[in-house]
Order: sequence, then structure tokens, then C-alpha cells
Amino acid sequence: MATVAATVNAGKIIVGQVGSNRREWGVVSCARASRLPISTLAEENELAFHRVPFTPAAFQPQRRRGVSVPATIAVASIIQDESEKEKVTVPMPVVHIDQESDPEATVVEISFGDRLGALLDTMKALKNIGLNVVRAKVTTEGTLGKNRFHITRHDNGCKVEDPEVLESIRLTILNNLLKYHPESSEQLALGAFFGSTPPKDSLDVDVATHIHCHKVNDKQSLLVVETADRPGLLLEIIKVMSDISISVESAEIDTEGLVAKDKFFVSYGGGALSKSLEQVLVNCLRYYIRRPLTEEDSY
Repeated sequence: MATVAATVNAGKIIVGQVGSNRREWGVVSCARASRLPISTLAEENELAFHRVPFTPAAFQPQRRRGVSVPATIAVASIIQDESEKEKVTVPMPVVHIDQESDPEATVVEISFGDRLGALLDTMKALKNIGLNVVRAKVTTEGTLGKNRFHITRHDNGCKVEDPEVLESIRLTILNNLLKYHPESSEQLALGAFFGSTPPKDSLDVDVATHIHCHKVNDKQSLLVVETADRPGLLLEIIKVMSDISISVESAEIDTEGLVAKDKFFVSYGGGALSKSLEQVLVNCLRYYIRRPLTEEDSY
């Protein structure tokens, strides 16, 4: 059976196979070796530059300015380390705004793999827009860290109900992610507007948009909207409902990478929506969400 071996010699990696009938070696630059698996480098047709004879001298320690360099190295380990760096993927940023779990505060949960710390910068930014973080907690589930904030308005100490303020919370958190974790830019829709690197993949709004509405009790209906995220999306949804006199009782707002997933408990005239009004609402939202961003309202 052939054995793959390697050594460093004069800034290059000598790679080859030694078997009972075959002793062939090739010289491969470190840069090339870092891009190819060891099995590929060992193949005869992939050995770059030129053939060299197998001699013990090629595997002797090299000395330069009194520094001894080990003759044989675990080149597979070097290549594996480089390969792992290339395979590192940016985790999906998630911002979850919950209005149901705490009756006295708006709960915000943020996750971005294991890359978030205490988010003191985010708490300061929220304070700058007139909010208080009354309680904060950091939890870890495996490699996923989650930061949970309980937020109230600074002026009255109550939970946030105003949709414009909820959107400000969401955008403030996402902007801070882009500022302190610029690698998140390629995973966020806002990266195309404010980030250093726009998302590699863009969502087709028509394909990504799913809207459902159904009655949950005599007083409320549940509206679920999932679509490609963009700045101001929440306010657009709220405006559409306001224009047809539908009231928003509470909301749960999620941003998962490029996708917005929002839930609204809504009512009309103090009761749940009728089937016909549910359909009107869904149709209106589908139209406004899918229309081009450059289209202006005309009357």
C-alpha cells in the first residue's frame, strides 16, 4: 500500500507516494497545497511544477540563520486547517421581538451563533432611542448564544406598543450587528443598504411571501406574514391594516437572516375578522409587499 508523505523544503511542500514499486515526488507551493486535499496532491497528474528524485537530502532539516526547521511536518493538518477556514460559514442573525411572554415589557431576543457578547453597545443604542433595558440575560444552547432583553419605554415605564418604535428597535439592533459584526452583512437584507458586503443570494419576493389570516377567538384573528425582509417593512404592514380600519392588538416580530416572519393579533370593530375581511387583508398585503420598492403611491 502506498503511503502519503510530505515535508517542507525551501518554502515549498514536497508531496508524494512511496510504495513497493513507486517512489515519485512532486514539489507544490504552500499556497497551492492549502487549496487542495492531500489525496489530490498525491495523485501523479496533480503534482505541480516538476518531478524530483526521492533522496534523503530532501528530507533533512534546513538551517537558516541558526534556526532549525523540522524536516517532516503534518502537511495534512496544515491543509485541513486551511480547508476549515474556507468552510467557516457566517451564522444566521436572528432578532425576535415578543409582545406576549411578559405583560409589562417588550422582550427582544438576539442570536448570532457564538459571536455575541453582553451587547452593551446594543443596550446603549436602545437607551439612545428612549428605551430602558430593565432586565437582560445571556443563555447558551450548544454553540448558539442568545441575548434576551426586557425593554420598556423610558417616558412611562410601559412596554412598547407603538409600531414605529418596534421597527426602531429592530433596525437599531440590526444596525449594531452590521457595525460590530460586519460579517453579518452577507446574511441580512439590510446588508444591501447599510452593510459592507451585500447578501450573496437575494430572495424572490413572490416566492418568499406567504400570508395567512384566521380567527383564533371571537375577539381576535391571527395574521401571519413571511416575506423577504427590507427596511420599513413592519410599518408598511401596519399602514395597510390601518387603511382598512383593522386594529393591531399585539405583534411578534422575527428577523431571521434575509426573511421577516411576523405575527399579528388583529381585530375589526372589537371582534375577529370575517372571512371576507380576512381575504381583503391578505390581498392588500400581498399587493403592497410584492410591488416594486420604487413604486410610489398615486392618487
